[in-house]
Amino acid sequence: MTGTAVLPGYDQVVALPRELGPFTVPESFRDENDHMNIKHYFDLCVEAAGGVFERAGITDEYRAGRGVGFFTAEHHIRYHAETRVGEEVSVFVRGVDRSDKVVHIVALLVNDSTRRLSCTLEVTAIHVDLRTRAAAPFAPDIAAAIDRELAPSQADWPAPVCGAMGVRR
Repeated sequence: MTGTAVLPGYDQVVALPRELGPFTVPESFRDENDHMNIKHYFDLCVEAAGGVFERAGITDEYRAGRGVGFFTAEHHIRYHAETRVGEEVSVFVRGVDRSDKVVHIVALLVNDSTRRLSCTLEVTAIHVDLRTRAAAPFAPDIAAAIDRELAPSQADWPAPVCGAMGVRR
């Protein structure tokens, strides 16, 4: 998959489970160019992805009880269309790939007001033993929960990925 993949349309993205939103972009998100500041695109996508992983069992209790968690290894954010104050946005998350220690996802922020894909945040995260700080395999129950939450079969279109990152085997 390359970064030149055709972007999914609004209707394709919103067919995925909505993770965050709809959310009206507040005045406090405005930047000097009169649109939503870049940090808020990132924060909204990360919040949505965090909700997916929390449902899969990656919680504070999981980290404390099992001594494992996620480290972000790499991310790539790409802006596709402007979002402005007062417009409504939503975020959707889909899985791209998973190994026994790494998960690759993409969060898709859509502008519900303009019905356009506004940004994508692609992330690879490594499951780590928090004591040794080394990569560690997912426990079977967590692997199954991640697969359930991020089933790539939920969409019949290719994930819009940059092509420079992902699960390495």
